[in-house]
Amino acid sequence: MKVLAINPGSTSTKVAAYENETCLWKQGIDHPASEINAFVRVGDQSEYRIELILKVLEEKGTLLDNFDAVVGRGGMLKPLVGGTYVVDDALVKVLYDAPGGEHASNLGGIIAFHLGQRIKVPVYIVDPVSVDEMEPVAWLSGLPELPRLSFSHALNMKAVARKVAREMGKSYQDVNLIVAHLGGGISVAPHRKGKMIDVNNANNEGPYSLERSGTLPAYQLVKLCYSGKYSEKELLAKITKEGGLFAYLGLKDGRVAEQRMNEGDQDAKLVLEGLCYQVAKEIGAMATVLAGDVDRIILTGGLAHSEFITREIIQRVSFISSVVVVPGEEEMEALALGALRVLQGEEVALRY
Repeated sequence: MKVLAINPGSTSTKVAAYENETCLWKQGIDHPASEINAFVRVGDQSEYRIELILKVLEEKGTLLDNFDAVVGRGGMLKPLVGGTYVVDDALVKVLYDAPGGEHASNLGGIIAFHLGQRIKVPVYIVDPVSVDEMEPVAWLSGLPELPRLSFSHALNMKAVARKVAREMGKSYQDVNLIVAHLGGGISVAPHRKGKMIDVNNANNEGPYSLERSGTLPAYQLVKLCYSGKYSEKELLAKITKEGGLFAYLGLKDGRVAEQRMNEGDQDAKLVLEGLCYQVAKEIGAMATVLAGDVDRIILTGGLAHSEFITREIIQRVSFISSVVVVPGEEEMEALALGALRVLQGEEVALRY
């Protein structure tokens, strides 16, 4: 079975061709700001990106007709359980209308649908960021007006969870895991028997990251909101794009921060240690969700390439369970395998 996988980002689109579980090729397409900014709505970029994808297929000598399915990254949808979802006209309309907000990931299903329509093959999305498998008790925040929301790096986290379970000789549905995705945002989630039963919302909870503030002192935050220093838009940007490492050090590259630390910058050292401290603390908290029954802890995402960061976290959490490091992201493979599980009859496709 051959699957075409499409993963749109804000300034790029990743495309990959898979034959069963083997990646035949993978290609990134960069989109200059001057071209992207010409579109009012994110959904309006679909035809522009489709033409570029078709050009890549031509360059690779790959016929669109050869694929048995097309799969795209899931978008900002309403809360749903994890799995592989059929993309139909109704879902495309939802993705275009963007009820969860304008985001490049919404293009995944839209682009995949239009390509799939051309060759009359099934079209899917897999584990969108809005996967919500939290138990009711996990939704409680302390204020009824502010329920906790499940937005996370579900696609990569569930992919590495399945991978580590296979390496253990078990299925994802048979194990209890804690997965920490360490990147521009940080998601830490306990996975119990195939379900992600809690998670910090990577946009406004949990550890601070390269650019996000994570959990903040509520009383002080309210005071800051009414200080007159910031507009709502400015403060939201401060929390989601200008927090964390960037707020303290003025940079969003963990490698540069680590280099500064190695050159003797004590501020860089403290901030990196703080990030590791907060991740470890979040992992510890999620271990209580599983009542201490943790088969493995998994560190993944871009920051998991750093030996310093992984070592700092592991020394604090290894008493809970063995730690496995799966650096980087496996989103393209996760998309392809999600489609394959349906095509090969291992899972039933869900409908939004």
